Amino acid sequence: MMEALGGGGFLGWNFSHGKPKPFKSQSRKSKPSDSAEATGGTGYRFPLKQAATAGSLAFTGDTIAQLIQRWRKQKASEQQHSLSRSEQSDEDVFWTALLDHDWLRAVRMTSYGFLLYGPGSYVWYQYLDHCMPKQTAGNLMMKVLLNQIVLGPCVIAVCFAWNNLWQGTVSELPNKYQKDALPTLLYGFRFWIPVSILNFWVIPLQARVAFMSMGSIFWNFYLSSTMSK
Repeated sequence: MMEALGGGGFLGWNFSHGKPKPFKSQSRKSKPSDSAEATGGTGYRFPLKQAATAGSLAFTGDTIAQLIQRWRKQKASEQQHSLSRSEQSDEDVFWTALLDHDWLRAVRMTSYGFLLYGPGSYVWYQYLDHCMPKQTAGNLMMKVLLNQIVLGPCVIAVCFAWNNLWQGTVSELPNKYQKDALPTLLYGFRFWIPVSILNFWVIPLQARVAFMSMGSIFWNFYLSSTMSK
């Protein structure tokens, strides 16, 4: 799909043009960079590469969201106090926003991507390919539909719950769901449906978490902004 810097592949992923075969056991030597075994020789393997990719891109999306929010606040404050451009440049505004970065919020989003979204979505894509291995138009549309009505609500529900758990405001979670969950889901349909079509039609299984996480830079910006309201 895309060439990454150094060695080819998508975000460091090397894959062949053949169809992937999930859930099919193969005897090979495991590499630490591929996964970390959780239950020994033949047990579940934590998808470390997918988790790391999702975590780093969740951090990127949240960082962009925070910088833009703080830059807007700084500009609004500048206008209210009638500061001249000679008193405070755009560079000063940027560095002030960076120094005031909410690192705890960044850790919340990064840990969500690494521990939950990356591994969870990888298992989900494996399951879909296992159930519908053929690349037909019907299977494509079914995967996209299931992605929106199953994975989408789960991602929003878990992300909101993870955020409130970290903040110690679990009691406010029902109100958060009632206020933001449905609008966030409906807004996500407009973005994720075309991205999901491309993901299932073109991207190989082992690169799908990375591809969707790239799209999540925009989505995490929106989601992080929504969760912080």
